[in-house]
Amino acid sequence: MARKYFGTDGVRGLANGDKLTPDLAMRLGMAAGLKFVRGDHRNRVVIGKDTRRSGYMIESALTAGFTAVGMDVYLLGPMPTPAVAMLTRSLRADLGVMISASHNPYDDNGIKLFRPDGYKLSDEIEADIEDMIDGDLCQHLAKGREIGRAWRDEEARTRYIEFAKRTLPKELDLSGLRIVLDCANGAAYKVAPVALWELGAEVFTIGVEPDGFNINDKVGSTAPQALVSKVRELRADIGIALDGDADRVIIVDEKGEIVDGDQFMAVIAQSWAARGELRGGGLVATVMSNLGLERYLGSIGLSLERTQVGDRYVLETMRAKGFNVGGEQSGHIILSDFTTTGDGLVAALQLLSVVKQEGRPVSEVCRRFEKVPQLLHNVRYKQGKPLDDKLVRQVIAEGQARLGTGGRLVIRPSGTEPVIRVMAESDDETLVSHVVNDIAAAIREVA
Repeated sequence: MARKYFGTDGVRGLANGDKLTPDLAMRLGMAAGLKFVRGDHRNRVVIGKDTRRSGYMIESALTAGFTAVGMDVYLLGPMPTPAVAMLTRSLRADLGVMISASHNPYDDNGIKLFRPDGYKLSDEIEADIEDMIDGDLCQHLAKGREIGRAWRDEEARTRYIEFAKRTLPKELDLSGLRIVLDCANGAAYKVAPVALWELGAEVFTIGVEPDGFNINDKVGSTAPQALVSKVRELRADIGIALDGDADRVIIVDEKGEIVDGDQFMAVIAQSWAARGELRGGGLVATVMSNLGLERYLGSIGLSLERTQVGDRYVLETMRAKGFNVGGEQSGHIILSDFTTTGDGLVAALQLLSVVKQEGRPVSEVCRRFEKVPQLLHNVRYKQGKPLDDKLVRQVIAEGQARLGTGGRLVIRPSGTEPVIRVMAESDDETLVSHVVNDIAAAIREVA
């Protein structure tokens, strides 16, 4: 059934647009609070946010909703999404909330909810909350002494920094490493530089001057060119780019070359396997991960379990099948020994530990395999279902036949916009180009 408020990752949209308003935020706070009120203790919720101007508005509205139904509110201020998940568990909260639209522009925002164990809500719980939002919430208002309280938690930042530092092996520090860190003017702009510096690194920062409007603006993991330039300028050993809520990470090596999530996962999987710490016999990634990753893992006796696109699907498969490493090519890296969601800083620390242990440049450590030629086209359409068209289905079938068993073809509609993504990969780069262009042209013709 189609959702009215929740999407693939919480509630997201233009702040004060058609959906994400203070009224909705307050009602969401009331509904989610009622859903997670349990036992006879003072129920508590932790709320973190990124640096968007609209975060103040949404934070206040959520606080009003939660306190109205009797929940105490701990306001964390700017804090990475994975920090909110961790602090929900650490503080024994009944619910966690992150106000962020991740890598989207500043005028968007979103609300992500976490269960007491730090995992995101199930579809069933989200559906229950949606039903409650549109119901008569006023009949459940707390009275008198039962109304909740709210205050700023000034220690939360230190708690997360110490947690992140402890994920590095005890015998290691980062002394001798020159690191350029890009925080995307986002949620990690205070915690990430401190964590790296306290671990001994020489840290140079960009994207640490948020003004409410510059989050992800020409900085961060989705715009790494600023980081590439700074790494080359300073002759740094490595560049680390987080996104707006710091749940994804992209690496730049000492030569200024970008290392994507596939190479990143290959490094972690091989390193953990060598230490006997890798579970599941491999890792979990999406259908968009490069065929080169799958071949590399096979060559060292490891497997690749593929899921549909979305970090929540990666995590679901990891939990169901016992894997402890997973992620996406875009830089969502989930290391379930430490976190319940993607954590850009923790993932970066694991890669830095391999760099320190091997004593080799990042360009060597992070080039575990040669990528198979891969091409992705996004084809926009106005209406209808182009993939149901007979001509399009025929061209897709022909493309798959041309690629044969040595290639891959992935066709999928976007879950957030009227776009069909056409991706192919094969050792024959020319063939890949022809197949993708032919399919894209057929979709455009009928769309």
